[in-house]
Amino acid sequence: MIRSNSTLIPALLILLSGLLLSITGLSQTEMYEIALNSNWKFRQSNAEKWQPATVPGCVHTDLLQNGIIQDPFFRTNERSLQWIDKQDWEYITEFAIGEDLLAFSNLELFFKGLDTYADVYLNDKLVLSANNMFREWTVDVKPFLKKGTNKLRIHFKSPIQLGLQKLEAHGYPLPAVNDQSENGEMGDKKVSVFTRKAGYHYGWDWGPRFVTSGIWRPIILRGWNDARLADVQIIQEQLSDEVAQLKAVANIVVFTPGRYNISLLVEDLADPGKEKYVMLERGNHTIDLEFTIDHPKRWWSNGLGEPYLYHIQTSLSKGQDLLDRQKNSTGLRTLRIVQEPDKAGKSFFVELNGVPVFMKGANYIPGDNFLNRVTPQEYKRIIALAVDANMNMLRVWGGGIYEEDIFYDLCDRNGILIWQDFMFACSMYPVDDAFMQNVREEAVDNVRRLRNHPCIALWCGNNEIDVAWSQFDEKGGWGWKQQYNSTQRKEVWDAYDRIFHKILPEVIGENDPDRFYWPSSPMAGEGKHAGYETQSGDIHYWGVWHGLHRFEDFRKYVGRFMSEYGFQSFPEFKSVKSYTVPSDWDIESEVMAAHQRSGIGNLRSEEPS
Repeated sequence: MIRSNSTLIPALLILLSGLLLSITGLSQTEMYEIALNSNWKFRQSNAEKWQPATVPGCVHTDLLQNGIIQDPFFRTNERSLQWIDKQDWEYITEFAIGEDLLAFSNLELFFKGLDTYADVYLNDKLVLSANNMFREWTVDVKPFLKKGTNKLRIHFKSPIQLGLQKLEAHGYPLPAVNDQSENGEMGDKKVSVFTRKAGYHYGWDWGPRFVTSGIWRPIILRGWNDARLADVQIIQEQLSDEVAQLKAVANIVVFTPGRYNISLLVEDLADPGKEKYVMLERGNHTIDLEFTIDHPKRWWSNGLGEPYLYHIQTSLSKGQDLLDRQKNSTGLRTLRIVQEPDKAGKSFFVELNGVPVFMKGANYIPGDNFLNRVTPQEYKRIIALAVDANMNMLRVWGGGIYEEDIFYDLCDRNGILIWQDFMFACSMYPVDDAFMQNVREEAVDNVRRLRNHPCIALWCGNNEIDVAWSQFDEKGGWGWKQQYNSTQRKEVWDAYDRIFHKILPEVIGENDPDRFYWPSSPMAGEGKHAGYETQSGDIHYWGVWHGLHRFEDFRKYVGRFMSEYGFQSFPEFKSVKSYTVPSDWDIESEVMAAHQRSGIGNLRSEEPS
């Protein structure tokens, strides 16, 4: 795939199946982007034979496609595949470039997602060591590229082997109740908390344990000369029925000092747009462009009105040359989380455009253990199902991933609000400065990527950690803090406090200050832990499932905002058939038990309630 500013270009250069395509008509002004998604091979490190690989993808699906492993989900195959995450893996491709591309002043590799510990070599030179699945990485590679064939190799280190080293260096284990270390043949050594990677890969109480490695999002080679747009934020400063006052904040990376023109066009309007000329030195710059929209159409959630979107193009030019452009879609709305004292306690609800809205929705977990199998068509199907069910909110749950752009685009278009967790769940985390800085950069990357989406209703720090540790109730929580001495307890809580009460709110304050931040779900408020009967903040109610409460109790424990509740459903029979043989068709069979990760098992579904 060859792109120029999100527009497909018919000819450039790349090695596809051994063929070198020549460059035709390559402009030396606009930024060009080439997705390096072809001609990939992979192998277990130190093995001789390379096998075809799919990028984006992961090692498990590549092993499956090459017939090296069987279907991981069939019967008890999961058990025999736990060796994969203990190994290092390598991916390699070759691509060819010519003089026209080499002539760009700047040539960069942009990695949208590497899972997780990855050493990247370009022509045998180490150019990047990545250590966070959730971060994006940009590397200057002009000094390392050459005319003709170039070799890109990525060495993925085992997240388990490195995790074991980090656990030993830490000196004592940390709580990670859903890390299925026993299923991973690791005994009680729970290492998930030391690696910034999707928690559910290590298992959860609803799914299997497949700790993946691989190039899970695209790699882009881009060339540019004088300057480029790093990011454009659309800020709504004021909104009324008469006028919307907005500001586009363009972050510009300048290589060549000079006079630049930043222009903005709202494609939905006849207005000619706005522009500003500025003198810029080499370095990073932030330029504001203020603009208004008369009689604005508002963005509404599903069931209340049209989720109207405005399409805004920001362009960067020098003289007569267009250098770069970005397109953003945004919706105009006011939204606040209303917390006001009342007779019962304190409210917690969403007010959209001045209208109180009852949230109807679900928690969204990743669509597959192997993320490359979640297609755009599947995302469209899921969001369509939510709309058809009259939902107006989904919670992106903290044990998964910051979702793909298409997910949020679809929610924007369909009026589905998002409760967005940061990717922390049911665990405590190490306190060292390197880990904290990694978390900060992860948060910056994802807040900046998602902040223009009108669907984002709020940011939430984590899933269930505040209530599990229960710092302010010595007898409360899940029994975690009682396992540690006073020095360890202080260290563990200090790490929590730094991440969720300092780093994350600081990042939001600097990059998305108008959105609400809630440190943990559930919680009753500052210094107050949530319970089934708390009447402030949000609650998670699993009493009917885990606590053997009666179904009628769903009406008793209602809380002020129910961000999780439910009862496990049994899959329909055609799903059961997909991972079993007829001899497995008993809910107490070995295979059925292996596919049930809730501690109370399949028999709970048979009990009267």
